[in-house]
Amino acid sequence: MKRKLIAAIGVAGMMVSMAACGSDDGGSDSSGKKSGPDSYKGQTLTVWAMDGSTPEQWQKDLTAAFEKKTGAKVKFEVQQWNGIQQKLTTALSEENPPDVFEIGNTQTAAYAKTGGLADLGDLKSEIGADWAANLNEAAVVDGKQYAAPWYFANRVVLYNKTVFADAGVTETPKTRDEFFAALDKIKAKGKAEPLYLPGQNWYFFDGLTIGKGADLIKKDGDKWVSNLADPKIGEAMDLYKKYQSYSKAPKDKDEATPQQADVFAKGKTGAFIGMGWEAGTAIAANPAIEKEIGYFTIPGETADKPEGVFLGGSNLAVAEGSAKQDLAKEFLKLALSDQFEGQLAKLNGVIPNKESLNTNLAGNPVAEAAAPSAKVGGTTPLIPEWAAVENAPNPIKTFMTAVLNGKSNAEAAKQVEAEFNKRLAQKQ
Repeated sequence: MKRKLIAAIGVAGMMVSMAACGSDDGGSDSSGKKSGPDSYKGQTLTVWAMDGSTPEQWQKDLTAAFEKKTGAKVKFEVQQWNGIQQKLTTALSEENPPDVFEIGNTQTAAYAKTGGLADLGDLKSEIGADWAANLNEAAVVDGKQYAAPWYFANRVVLYNKTVFADAGVTETPKTRDEFFAALDKIKAKGKAEPLYLPGQNWYFFDGLTIGKGADLIKKDGDKWVSNLADPKIGEAMDLYKKYQSYSKAPKDKDEATPQQADVFAKGKTGAFIGMGWEAGTAIAANPAIEKEIGYFTIPGETADKPEGVFLGGSNLAVAEGSAKQDLAKEFLKLALSDQFEGQLAKLNGVIPNKESLNTNLAGNPVAEAAAPSAKVGGTTPLIPEWAAVENAPNPIKTFMTAVLNGKSNAEAAKQVEAEFNKRLAQKQ
């Protein structure tokens, strides 16, 4: 998942530093193999991490702990998201691939299918007993653990405190009905657009389908096909349509056309649904908006269960072609330990791979708003064929616009079915 969290949260004044903690001196692993400071002396482990994923302090502390534990060096190589899939595909086919690498959670299945990822079942047994099941789901392919869940992010409601207060909304909504009531009050006041929601904010729609327990695709024999005609998808789309009725945004555009944060920055919008880093975009457009921005969890039907959300994030994997798989697993044991997983969550404001570490998000209002939804979040379908579906023009966006323009769910689903199925049938 493309990440701008560090810069944006830094702009919004929400970054918190973390003091370095002590580290393990080594010992023996579960198989009895020695893992002390001389076990891998003279070796260097290559780790590919995406731009913005590894804060300087985290990287420094982890490097020191790794070298102390194993006697080996670690070389971090920062990668750019643009073009990474082709670069990684090529690297994994060569003789000296990166030993450990960050991979998008929804991309993991595709790489596993090519045979490029090492089986990490033993690592899961040793350190992953309390990884959140829904966060780990994208790291498992055909029942095997091909990666480890690392960090995640999801959408929240970003709102204008003054607009809400002027409309008489004194508390942030805890249920969906309370949210609609707040939007009704802003609408009645007549001074601001209650909610900016374009017709094709498809990841928010995906979260609504997750909340309804709906599946975007289904199996037809040995093929994956569209499931957009499912009544549960219709329920999710009806809910989206109600939200969108509070907005003047175009029905045939997504949240990047124009950037919804730029619209919000003008101060005439009650709220929008987006990623935390979008606050930084709004502040860059209008620094005065910073004091007005608040955050809350996207409310669900009841106060005890937030709305479903799309969970974007990253896993850590080991190359099947790496000659240093044992050393790579030693690195992962440290990187995914409570110490360093917690430190990463605190420094970057991202959701950690186990709920017990969410205490590290205290004091970061974006992360505090996002964390409750992570428990009920999910992803797009975890199949290699899915990547083709999201290529422009995304048939699901076309489906959404058709419904918003008056077609029934069944009619809109039928309209895009052939194209949807064609993309699902593409060879990977």
